[in-house]
Amino acid sequence: MFCHDVAQWQLMGHGSLMIERRDDGTCLGQVGINAGPLFPEHELGWLLYPSFEGLGYALEAAAALGNWGFRALGLKTLVSYVHRDNDKSRRLAERLGAWLDETAERHDPEDVVYRHVVAAT
Repeated sequence: MFCHDVAQWQLMGHGSLMIERRDDGTCLGQVGINAGPLFPEHELGWLLYPSFEGLGYALEAAAALGNWGFRALGLKTLVSYVHRDNDKSRRLAERLGAWLDETAERHDPEDVVYRHVVAAT
């Protein structure tokens, strides 16, 4: 997975970033814009280590990277592939303004797909 993350930046100009707490540099998890064979569309994804969940870090990081993808990469839409039983990530996707897109292609049939679109200005 690490090689995939590094290659994404070199080949596609986007990829994953580690989330670091500003005050002490603690690594909290990861956020990324992913594409490639396992991702039918550009995906906005996140992963936080369990002790840092529910504190707003994923919301802040995913919102910032998603906005960067829309502005810097010119993406018009992103999706988040979330396991249907992952209620925390489903709520996060909804707080980010995404909606459930039941028609979107998915690699894993256990996933649901949330669609993010660029905000109107």
